Amino acid sequence: MNSRSTNCLQKTKPWLLVLTLLSFGNTLALAAADPFKNARQVFKETYARATTVVTDEKDDSEALRSYPLYPYLQAARIKRALGEATNELGPADQRAETFVTYYEREPVGRDLRGTWLASLAQRKQWQPFLQHYRDEWAGDSLRCHSFTARIATGQTQDLELDIARQWLTPSRLPDCEQAFEWMRARNSLTPALIEQRVRRALDNNNPSFAKEIAVSLPPDRAAPLLRWAALLENPQKQIDALIASSSLEIEPKAQLAGWTRLARVDRDGALRRYESFVRARGLTAETASPYALALALALSWDRRPEALTYFKRVAPGDFDDSAREWYARAALWAGDWKLVSNIIAAMPDEQRSLARWRYWAARATEKNGDRKIARQLYESVLPDDNFYSIMSSARLDRPVAPHQQQLPLDQSEVERIEQLPPMVRARELLLVDMQSQAASEWRFGFAQLAEPARSQAIHLAARWGWYDQAIATASQQRVFYDYQLLYPQPYDAEVLSAAKLTGLKPQLIYSVMRQESLYRPDALSSAGARGLLQMLPETARRTARKWNRPRPSPTDLFNPVINVPLGAANLRSLVDRFSGQTLVALAGYNAGPNAAARWLPSESLDPDIWVENIPYNETRNYVQRILWHNVVFSWLKTGEPQKVDAWLARIAPLGEAAAMLGAKEDGT
Repeated sequence: MNSRSTNCLQKTKPWLLVLTLLSFGNTLALAAADPFKNARQVFKETYARATTVVTDEKDDSEALRSYPLYPYLQAARIKRALGEATNELGPADQRAETFVTYYEREPVGRDLRGTWLASLAQRKQWQPFLQHYRDEWAGDSLRCHSFTARIATGQTQDLELDIARQWLTPSRLPDCEQAFEWMRARNSLTPALIEQRVRRALDNNNPSFAKEIAVSLPPDRAAPLLRWAALLENPQKQIDALIASSSLEIEPKAQLAGWTRLARVDRDGALRRYESFVRARGLTAETASPYALALALALSWDRRPEALTYFKRVAPGDFDDSAREWYARAALWAGDWKLVSNIIAAMPDEQRSLARWRYWAARATEKNGDRKIARQLYESVLPDDNFYSIMSSARLDRPVAPHQQQLPLDQSEVERIEQLPPMVRARELLLVDMQSQAASEWRFGFAQLAEPARSQAIHLAARWGWYDQAIATASQQRVFYDYQLLYPQPYDAEVLSAAKLTGLKPQLIYSVMRQESLYRPDALSSAGARGLLQMLPETARRTARKWNRPRPSPTDLFNPVINVPLGAANLRSLVDRFSGQTLVALAGYNAGPNAAARWLPSESLDPDIWVENIPYNETRNYVQRILWHNVVFSWLKTGEPQKVDAWLARIAPLGEAAAMLGAKEDGT
């Protein structure tokens, strides 16, 4: 310490001196707790520049070079240089080669390898491409380029077999066209191979692509495949042609595919044609069974009463697990409890033992008059901690308490895992908002952990506030019941504000958040839904207008302060639209309000039957899981078992539901 500093301290009042020393100590402590703070900020700024302009590393500080994510900055600079590379090999390629060799198996090296290989392929630099190509890490595009590289360099041993495997992909592969042309020139794309690809495309319901491929077949070989494609593209016209001409030849698989397509797009049309179709095609009760099943399934998804008629025409051997489930659901919707019991009894042991079917077996047994056995079956479902345990508790008039099983915390092991280089990088990548790269480093580091240590990684991710990774890792390790660990509440301010705005309970808002985004404020779905409560931009704008809130931009929806109130307001609007029927509102939140409205019954119905018959598997699971999440969050708040009898309120058509809601509000 210099003399000027000493003099200043001597003149300082004692209490201020103490505070100064404490402040200095706190600064040192914070620096020790976050040794990368300064370098992290420099990295973010330098990395942002490196992705847009060519930058040089000569000015990088020693602190930046020592920062764990410095290789990502190097990779970004190399990618930028490759983007401006000429057709000839140059310094960017030398840097890329050095980098991917050094970081051979690390995520940053694999990522740059893919970018470099794509650049080499674009520039037709096939020799270095093959030298650094790794098939185990390649997607379709790079694999196709590898075929072109082998052709260009004369490395064609076993190439026909490798291209033939890729040829059987049932969709377009533009980067493989040169390899396919090579096969055609050698007469190696045989009619058998062409037909295989056409059939795969048809099996994947891609008739337009199937027709493109089929034209290269001999006419007699292409004809049945083109009829199959026509059945998929215009099932009504083609089915009518089959009915009109019983002698018209068609492959049985194609005929069933066309009928199935008709049943799915036009239930009434299939109903009207079924008997004449069976007669015209000479189907027996046995051979008509798959056609009856296709129609029964389509009708059951619309909760049509005719579904049971056609399920009863299906041979036992044609039922798979999914078909049996829909047969049972159709019987539930019809209120045929004896049939429900018989269908469940005929299920394989593994399916029948699921909580879902033990619950419905209990309901059917109770309805059929044996309350003692029903009670035992309900009791058997209670430990499962899911929608069906909620419903069982309600039927038994018992409150629900989740079966908490705490995952032991090994503090020293968590600290050891946290110091592993991949985990250090994963943590830093999170802090600089590079989420996908963080996930890659996490997977890389997690794969290196011994089995006993893997469950402790759940604690580590949760400690970092990386909740989606904690929950995903817990699921992978089959850790489901540590609710205090796996049901965090990190957005209390936003959720409480949204609850105050909408009148919804905070527990319900958190339940939707957990199911929608796993707490990721940057979540973005394939449909464009954004943020914690997965708001579509148009829905968000419409909701904001209705609730007199500022018009949000799409980027605004990644801000929890904006997203959570708008999402809650949207849910509140749906609850109001469906006359207070929260289950229907939740279904509408996931599948859209128009779909939920279509699913309303024509007369009031038990809520468990209504939920079970939601035709979209995703939406049914969504509603069921949110109900369970709601129980857990309520239990975490109070520490008390939760009464769930309110969830037994019947689902009613809108007019009836509105009348029931009005009577409830009037106290009548």
